Amino acid sequence: MIYVYAIKSNKDGRIYVGMTDNLERRLKEHNSGKSKSTKGFIPWELIYQVELENREIARKREKYLKSGFGKLFLKNLVL
Repeated sequence: MIYVYAIKSNKDGRIYVGMTDNLERRLKEHNSGKSKSTKGFIPWELIYQVELENREIARKREKYLKSGFGKLFLKNLVL
């Protein structure tokens, strides 16, 4: 199973979308500064997650969440 997730920075409110096979480990990596693209905006909190059957389906969901409509969906979750 693959997780597609969205995290929000408590520093400036930006949202990051990604996918992983181990959500707990990945969130710890984001919050410990091990991810280059997110280390400047620690701390992060999980705002969305979905478990999907395979990488192909997960990649499609990730791409949607990174699109304009997907970003709007995620922003509405945190309002």
